Amino acid sequence: MKPASLSESRRGPAQIWNSAPQLAQIPAIHPHSLVPAGARVVIIAPHPGDEVLACGGLLQRLSTLEHPMLLISITDGSASHPGSNVWPARRLSVVRPQESVEALRRLGMPLHSLKWIRGGFRDDALAASEHPMSQLIARYLQPGDVVFSTWRNDGNADHDAVGRASAKACSLVGARLYELPIWAWHWTAREGSMIPWQRARKVRLDTWSVARKLHAAHAYASQLAGDPEIGLAPMLAQVLLERMREPYEIVFV
Repeated sequence: MKPASLSESRRGPAQIWNSAPQLAQIPAIHPHSLVPAGARVVIIAPHPGDEVLACGGLLQRLSTLEHPMLLISITDGSASHPGSNVWPARRLSVVRPQESVEALRRLGMPLHSLKWIRGGFRDDALAASEHPMSQLIARYLQPGDVVFSTWRNDGNADHDAVGRASAKACSLVGARLYELPIWAWHWTAREGSMIPWQRARKVRLDTWSVARKLHAAHAYASQLAGDPEIGLAPMLAQVLLERMREPYEIVFV
């Protein structure tokens, strides 16, 4: 997760996630249609917690189908509190992965069989590392994998870079890529024309799945706490938690 780099105007009621009329028209898709039987699922998260924000509900559904799973965390998320003495980078580099383990446990992920790769790239500077990122991702992919990564036009520099690197790696290896918007849902409604609505599909979630996803998000204690001494608001803003209550997740196919 990254700081809410959204202008104040984007935090009002007219955000895409709660105002765009196109949302009601997005066709539903079943996880079976996204991931063929026996295929491996690969989730690529720019920062710890992005996998929960983007597809925590979908991961729950896929885990019940017993797909092999690989999680690639590109960074350790240690730059989430710049200038903070309470949450310095050296502390976050240890805490954030621990929070991810707890979040995955709360989602009900099979931790005994989930493979997890930590990329070790520098948080908040991924645009400069796009080529080595794509090489790293390709190294761990196999032909036939189904990959879920952040949308390459999400509006967050790290998310966009990971989306582009994932697309290159998938093309090279022969894996299938689906893109996941995160920050894009917090654009203003007038920016909705930039969303590729024709590619959007809706994965429906039941009440239990939504509750588990929210419970998992709250495992990121560091992201729920800002640093008042330097005027730093919580990284996991309330508006993000509100959006996570929606009974669906969006995938770009």
